[in-house]
This record gives sequence, structure tokens and C-alpha cells, in this order.
Amino acid sequence: MYITASTSASSLLGRASRAGFSSSLSRTCALSPSPPSKFSSSAPFLAAANQQRSISFAAPVRSLRCSLPRWSHGVDWRSPISLRAQARAVAPVIERFQRKIATMAPGHPFKEIFTSLPKPGGGEFGKFYSLPALNDPRIDKLPYSIRILLESAIRNCDNFQVTKEDVEKIIDWENTSPKQVEIPFKPARVLLQDFTGVPAVVDLASMRDAMSSLGSDPGKINPLVPVDLVIDHSVQVDVARSANAVQANMGLEFQRNKERFAFLKWGSTAFRNTLVVPPGSGIVHQVNLEYLGRVVFNTDGMLYPDSVVGTDSHTTMIDGLGVAGWGVGGIEAEAAMLGQPMSMVLPGVVGFKLSGKLHNGVTATDLVLTVTQMLRKHGVVGKFVEFYGDGMGELSLADRATIANMSPEYGATMGFFPVDHVTLQYLKLTGRSDETVARIEAYLRANKMFVDYNEPQQERVYSSYLQLDLADVEPCISGPKRPHDRVTLREMKADWHSCLDNKVGFKGFAIPKEEQKKVAKFSFHGQPAEMKHGSVVIAAITSCTNTSNPSVMLGAALVAKKACEHGLQVKPWIKTSLAPGSGVVTKYLLQSGLQHYLNEQGFHIVGYGCTTCIGNSGELDESVASAISENDVVAAAVLSGNRNFEGRVHPLTRANYLASPPLVVAYALAGTVDIDFDKEPIGTGKDGKSVYFRDIWPSTEEIAEVVQSSVLPEMFKSTYEAITKGNPMWNQLTVPANSSYSWDPNSTYIHEPPYFKNMTLDPPGAHGVKDAYCLLNFGDSITTDHISPAGSIHKDSPAAKFLLERGVERKDFNSYGSRRGNDEVMARGTFANIRLVNKLLSGEVGPKTIHVPTGEKLFVYDAAMRYKTAGQDTIVLAGAEYGSGSSRDWAAKGPMLLGVKAVIAKSFERIHRSNLVGMGIIPLCFKPSQDADTVGLTGHERFTIDLPSNIKDIRPGQDVTVTTDTGKSFTCTVRFDTEVELAYFNNGGILPYVIRNLRKE
Repeated sequence: MYITASTSASSLLGRASRAGFSSSLSRTCALSPSPPSKFSSSAPFLAAANQQRSISFAAPVRSLRCSLPRWSHGVDWRSPISLRAQARAVAPVIERFQRKIATMAPGHPFKEIFTSLPKPGGGEFGKFYSLPALNDPRIDKLPYSIRILLESAIRNCDNFQVTKEDVEKIIDWENTSPKQVEIPFKPARVLLQDFTGVPAVVDLASMRDAMSSLGSDPGKINPLVPVDLVIDHSVQVDVARSANAVQANMGLEFQRNKERFAFLKWGSTAFRNTLVVPPGSGIVHQVNLEYLGRVVFNTDGMLYPDSVVGTDSHTTMIDGLGVAGWGVGGIEAEAAMLGQPMSMVLPGVVGFKLSGKLHNGVTATDLVLTVTQMLRKHGVVGKFVEFYGDGMGELSLADRATIANMSPEYGATMGFFPVDHVTLQYLKLTGRSDETVARIEAYLRANKMFVDYNEPQQERVYSSYLQLDLADVEPCISGPKRPHDRVTLREMKADWHSCLDNKVGFKGFAIPKEEQKKVAKFSFHGQPAEMKHGSVVIAAITSCTNTSNPSVMLGAALVAKKACEHGLQVKPWIKTSLAPGSGVVTKYLLQSGLQHYLNEQGFHIVGYGCTTCIGNSGELDESVASAISENDVVAAAVLSGNRNFEGRVHPLTRANYLASPPLVVAYALAGTVDIDFDKEPIGTGKDGKSVYFRDIWPSTEEIAEVVQSSVLPEMFKSTYEAITKGNPMWNQLTVPANSSYSWDPNSTYIHEPPYFKNMTLDPPGAHGVKDAYCLLNFGDSITTDHISPAGSIHKDSPAAKFLLERGVERKDFNSYGSRRGNDEVMARGTFANIRLVNKLLSGEVGPKTIHVPTGEKLFVYDAAMRYKTAGQDTIVLAGAEYGSGSSRDWAAKGPMLLGVKAVIAKSFERIHRSNLVGMGIIPLCFKPSQDADTVGLTGHERFTIDLPSNIKDIRPGQDVTVTTDTGKSFTCTVRFDTEVELAYFNNGGILPYVIRNLRKE
């Protein structure tokens, strides 16, 4: 049975074994026409409009939308300087709008279903496009996630960018989705974090310069949809196990990143409709869940579903709130900001039915790791996953958000949970007004987007089906190198020993039997210490995946409390840290009185950001690092994150396991992953007796009681009211009021990129590849961490050399992620991962390759520059799942700057393939059952890719022939998946395409 909308907060907390909490804020934009207009539907014009849709640009109506400041909780975010700048900027936008509106015929293709949503007591909530008013029985069978795409298409239909034919494709989803048809999609907003946000703002600033160079108005480069940027990726765990860790780490964060932060603050004033959440506020996806998510927009009385694309792959976390959201490449997001409709293949939807109830002591993290493994095995890349079933009532909103968060790990575009009573209660608990929640419920019910499990369910059609009984979920972790390599706790010890035995790979380290029990003794600050294979050296409660969930956070605190009561203590040489996703977590940990016990075990709060999960784990103590390096120890990290690819968490932790926050504390106490928690004690208590896992593990009921008494609505209200005030360090940053950025050629953080230099009005056109050398030859599962590392800058790397030559000391290198605004650093960091496995090196691991003409072994960057200097193109050979992992635009920008013209792989991760296209790189797939090895390629050949020079002669997904100078010939599929992607390729990339189209307006 589901909770009714009138259920009290306390009763909700009492009934749920795992309670979820988040706030969603509805902010409106000042100027937006309602309803939107359409172009003339006369047949000749309509045919021409349909033909041109894929290469058109922003609809003129959208150019006015949200052109005035946005508001949050009634508090104006921006300064008076910003408001004045926007007032000056609005005038030309209105003028352009008035010129264009005169060319448009009145009316909307779906004006007959534009209707009022009445309030129960009189008046109206607003107006909306009614799906039931279409009277089409096919809509009743559509998955809820597809209904959101349908509403967006109807609302934005102008028979130019979005046509009636597109709407029909979506309505007929059951028949059209297997055919991989293309549809346009306009998200309601765009979400950024600072690692991806800085290059996005750099690109926008550079695009303004390009518009000026082409003799056009640089003011055309402005976001046309709301853009939220949360600074959360820059804080590092430099200081841990200290009461002043938060302030110390924030001080170092500002010291390292002052220039980047000032640049972002400039962007918030120079570009309209942009909100920047300062450092120290929280993790982007938790802030999105608790604060930024609207669920239903109300823009000047027009109601429509919230939807968002973000430049971080875990944007999918918002799917747990019933908001359609997913990760895209930075360059795609920039185009969406500027009004460009996203071209996407209408996805299949996997229906995932949940039943039963989790056993006592099983966490949401155990559930999501199980779901990840199931979906990875099923194969859901490029698909939506939609959850339903009686088991939904057993999952709190926070549990749902945890599952939705890891969509990238199981490969889906979305992991969607439709809005139901649990969602409404979540919104109420976090301070949304009764009227706002009533409007959300009324709109979604009226538009058949609300699930009421107290009513008979209409049968929906899915592309395929999966089912999980929650009672089958066991406590587990995942690793040691991939998120979907799940291991149950009862099998963990045996699995670890198998990993030591196995050859080097995702589940192997190839440690000889005689060395597996070796103990490395060392001195830690005068205290005798020892380490062996599997010793835990990093234990981090971190990441959006889990820190948004009160049940697992308070569960971790209870484990710490029980451990303290038994007299157990985490070894001092283990680097422990706690990085909450928002200030709300700190409030309820303090309210519960449990933060004290986490501090006793070394889990002091170190900052509010992603930290260890993205490689910002900071340095290990020198004695620990030396013990690992000198003895070749396979050291372990245990973290409550979502990514554990080798080399990501820390260069010295070869084994990295994802676990729930309570298990992070448990493994820290054990000091090793080489333990059977069922049979072996974690340690010896103060009474001299053995203490076992079961002695410190809290029950589900214990956790629920603490959640009920400690997590309060006022905590969310006060946290997010304070967030609008910034912090002293942020508020002291001064920025110029210029609309164009003054580039500093000496800056090592912000640099004008070369993408638009010498750009012409005419597109460069399509091209093939002739006599290209192979820069790198990869196997399977090369991630964006391998291509574009986000961690530390190695002291001997080309990037380090570049920085040292410019007077940057090693201590000030910062991370690759923090320097994403400088193309010169990032090009040198491309393929600089120390764990890179390149077949050209015959087994050697590291960031080097063979320069084929000379046979020299060089850093990848140095080899690439030698090819470029000689005027020689390069390609990359790869295996399956090329580009999996975080949605980094630099994983495409970097190869482009290195001169890579094509990537030939067995398969691509969805976002990365799109990013390659966006940067003008040709993605090619081997035919099924083929790869570089079966074709007989060594990487020492020269490659010619036979593509027509006229874009009209290329069609999406066509076959092309690749030949080599050794006489081999094989057929590949060119992975331009839509007509729009062909238009991008013809223009040399998505951003030049956008500029040329804006220039024509």
C-alpha cells in the first residue's frame, strides 16, 4: 500500500525502513510566450521546413525565454551588477524576437489540446498541453519516460525544428523505437559541474569572439534555457582526520582555483539565465535532487514536466525524483543551452519490475550494485530503464535516487522512477509548499504522468522486461576495477584470493603464490605499522550516489558508534574521510549525536564535494606511499562511490571497491579486504574478546528510528536559504563586468581554445582519412579516465613539463580536472593515464606509444605532435565499450587536438560516441564478431577510410571500406547515427555548426 498525499511527515518516517529526502525548487523565468507559435503549415513550406529541420537553429520564440534573472526561494541569486548587465542585454533579444515573430503565422499545431488546469477551490494552476485530449489509445500504453518526450515534442512543435511527424513517431513508439528512428528533444534546463562547466563557459566566451570575427552580434551567444552550475569537483582531501579539515581544504581549494572560480563568477554575470552555486555547497546531483529539481515547471502560467541534460553522467540521479535527466557531452550541452534541439534516437525502454522487500540489514547500495550487474548483463546501452511494481512502495525516494544515479554504470541513458505518492511526500518533507505539491500532482495526474498504486494499473508496453525480488538482494561490494563486478560479502575473501592469482585484468593482479602473504613493515610517525596485499589505505564516505541517502549515512554512523562501544579503532595510517553531498547531511548527523563517533574513527567531514570518487583523494602519507611502492603491494581503497576504474581513485590503490557507507566503515575497521565477515573477527574489543561484523552492524529498524528523529524538514530549508548567500571566500572574488572575456595568454587555467581560429562562413565539408598512422591500439573497456584523466598530474608527464616551464611549482599542479579550461594542458593530458594498456607497447603499461615511422617509444602527446608536424593523420584502434565512464568532453576534444581523425572500435559508450562526432572525429565500428585482432591488424599499418567528400552521399549507419598499406581491407559501420550528426561532421563539429547557424539569423 502506498502512502496517501496527506500522510504526515512523522508517519512517513516511521513506516519506511529507508527514508529519502530531497527538495525541489520551482524557479520561473520572466519572459516566455504562452503558448508558443508555429510556422505556416502550408504544404510547400512545411515540406521545406521538414527538409531543413536537422540543420536549423533555435526557434525564435525560445530566444526570449528566461531572459531575466531566475529566482530561488524568493532570494535573488545574482548581484545588482548582474541585473544591470541583463537589463542591457534584454533589449536586443526583444528586438530580434519582434522581427521574427512578424514572419510567423498565429496558432500552434496542437492548439486544440492546450487547456486549463483548474484548482480545486477555483481559479487555475496554469495551462498545459493535454495528452489525454489527443484521444489516442496508444498513449495509454506508453512508458512514463516516453510520455515526457512526447509532451516536449508537442509543446515545442513548430513544424520546423520539431514537426508533427516527430510527434507521431513518439506516439507510435511501440512500432518506431525498434527502427532506431530519430527525434528532436529540447530539455527544460541544463546542469553543469565545475570540471565540465569551466570548458563550457570557455567555449561560450570563445564563440562570442568567433561571432565578432564573422561580423555578427556576439550577444547571440547566450543560454536560452536555465543553466545551473554547481562547483563541487575541485575540493581535494588534502587534510583528513582533523576537526578543521573542512576549512583547511576549502582554503586550499580557493588557493588553487581562485582563477577558475573568478572565471565562473564572471560567466554568471556575463551570460543570461545562468546560476552558479558556490564551492562548499554540496555535490551537484544531491543539490539538484534537493534544491534545483522542479518536477513540474510553471513558466508564466505554462505547466510542463521538468527535464534536464547535464555534463556529468550521473545527472541520472534526478530520475529518482521523476524528472527525466541524463548525461550528455559538454559540447552537446552547450548547443542545448543555445537553443539547439538535441537529436536523439527514440530509445527502447526496459521495464524493470520490483517486488518483495529487502532483508534486514541490506542497504540501498547493495540493491543498486545488484541492479547494475543485472542490467549490465541484460544490455541496456542507449535505452531507458523504467522501474515499476509492488516493490516500489518499499523504496524511499533516496533509495530510488541511488539506483537512478548509477545508470551510467549499468549503461542506460536513464533509470526512471515515475512520480508517485512517495515523490510527493519527499517534496513536502523538504519544504515545498502545499500549493506547489498540489500543482505538481494535479498536472501529472491530468496528463497521465502520475502513478497511483492505490488504483488499478494500466498495462504498459516495454521493449523488454526484467524482474527482481528485493528479498534476493545480498550485502555486497563491487570491484576491484569495475562497478559492475559485484561480489557478495560471503564470497569476498575467496574472490580476493582469485584476483591475486588471476592474470592481470579486470579481476586479476597476477601475484605469485609465494608473494601473496608477504608483509611489509614500516614506521608511521614513529608507530610500527604493517601492510600486505589487500590492506585498506583509503576509506572514503563520498559521492552523490550514497551521501544523499540518510539511511546509509546514519547507518555508517551507527557502525562507528558500535565500534567505539566495543573498543575498536581504525588504524591511523588509513586515510579516512567523509564528504557529504550537502549541508543537510551534517545537520542530521549532528542532530543524531552520531558525528562524534565518526570523528572518533577518523571520518571527520573534509568538505562538500565529490572528493575521492573522482580521484581527488589527496596524497597518502609518505610512509604509506613508500611502503606500497617499495614492496609492490596491491593496496585497496573502499569508497561509497560509483566509479572504481584502476588509476582513478588514487595512483597507488590498484584494488578499489565500491561499498555502502556502513561497509566503508566496517572495512576500515578490519583494515583489509582479505576477510570473511561471517567467520573472521574484525578486531579485538576492549574486553579482549573478538568482535565480529554482526556485533557492529545495525538493524534496519535501528536505522529507521534514527532517521525518523534526526532528519527534519527545517534542515533542508535552512541549508538552501543559506546557499544563496555564498561564503566569504566566494563573495570576496571580484570580476569585471565585460560581456567579452579578456584572455590572459600566460594563464595555465583559462586559455582561448583553437577550435574557431580561421573559421570561415562556409563549412569545410565531409572528408575521409588517407594513409593515417595508428596512434594507439587498445583492447576492451577503455574509459574516459584512460583518455582524459581527472586525477593528479604526474610529475614526469608532458603536462607537468608544460607547467614547470611556465613557472608552476609541482605543489601547485592541481588536478587535470581543475585545468580543463586550458586546452594546452588538457591536450598534453590526453591518454596520460599511468594505467593505460596500449598493444603497441607489447604489454608495457603507461602513457606512451610507439611512433610507427621511427619505432621510438614516446609519450602519446609527443608522438601525436610529431605526426602533426609531419602532416600525418592518425587513428585509434579500440575494443568494446570504448569511452565508458564519465561523460567528459575532453575525451573527445583531446584526441581532436592531437590530430586523431577517426576511432575504429568494437563498440562505443553512448555519450562518448556523440562527443567524438561533436568534435568532428569519425566513429567507426567493426562488424559483429570482428575486431582489430580478428582482422589481423597490429597497429603498425597505415589506414585509409573511404568516405565521400560530399555530405549528401553519406547516410547514417552506412558501411565504409577501410584499407591498409599492407593490403588488408575490411568493412566498418560509420557511427553517424542521425542526419543532424552528419550536419555536425560537415561543419567540422557541433560548435562551428551552431555558430554558422546563429550567424545566419
